[in-house]
Amino acid sequence: MTRSAPARLSLNQETVRQWSLPELVAGCVAAGVGAVGLWRDPVRAFGVRESAELVTGAGLRVSSLCRGGFFTAADPVGRSAALDDNRRAVEEAAGLGADTLVLVPGGLPVGDRDLAGARGRVCEVLGELAPWAAAHGVRLGIEPLHPMFASDRCVVSTLDQALDIAEQFPAEQVGVVADSYHLWWDERLPAALRRAGEGGRLLAVQVADWVTPLPEGVLLGRGQLGDGSIDLRGFREQADAAGYRGPVEVEIFHPGLWAREGGEVLREVIERYREHVE
Repeated sequence: MTRSAPARLSLNQETVRQWSLPELVAGCVAAGVGAVGLWRDPVRAFGVRESAELVTGAGLRVSSLCRGGFFTAADPVGRSAALDDNRRAVEEAAGLGADTLVLVPGGLPVGDRDLAGARGRVCEVLGELAPWAAAHGVRLGIEPLHPMFASDRCVVSTLDQALDIAEQFPAEQVGVVADSYHLWWDERLPAALRRAGEGGRLLAVQVADWVTPLPEGVLLGRGQLGDGSIDLRGFREQADAAGYRGPVEVEIFHPGLWAREGGEVLREVIERYREHVE
């Protein structure tokens, strides 16, 4: 494999879930990919310090760490547990040299139908977590998810909703993450991206495609770049127009990709990125 990857391409670890962390690092170095998006579970399994040494020793940048969040518990015990876990996530991000911790805010507690109340609890927990993250040199990136995930994973469904929360805190503490898979359908997206850029809050950009029919396990139905309905280049151009200049992270959850050889998947990602995103 030649060192031919586009300069802004970052490979999210879940896209090649079949690879161990050392395989991910070696594959990215061989392909000339300069950044990786990491996930907490495999990082902790390998060791945070060991992961940091491996990644930085190879000359790679950590574009983001996924994920913190799930702040919507209504009971004090659940809230305290979420806050403790997110403090650990901040420490892990700092240890990896990742300046952005991606937050998925969480869904509705079982039996709860109060969306506004759940969003309010997200703000309350962030009020405690944001200063902690700032003290560790980590910015918190709220990632809105497609509305179909509002009940169980994320009560924040649009970039505007994410910004309404983020803007309650200093821009150096809390921003947003824009993922094509979750936001492509929203006609207000261009204006929301401009709003995020003008406020210095657009912390990360992720891309995957939307394919139909949706699989039974929708969470694992992200499509390879170019296989679906999203104007991925247009999405990236809108982010750039808003002032974003950082990595563009390819984050695809799909068993079909995980069943293939990792190097083959990465080669295809690079080719598709050039064709549909760059």
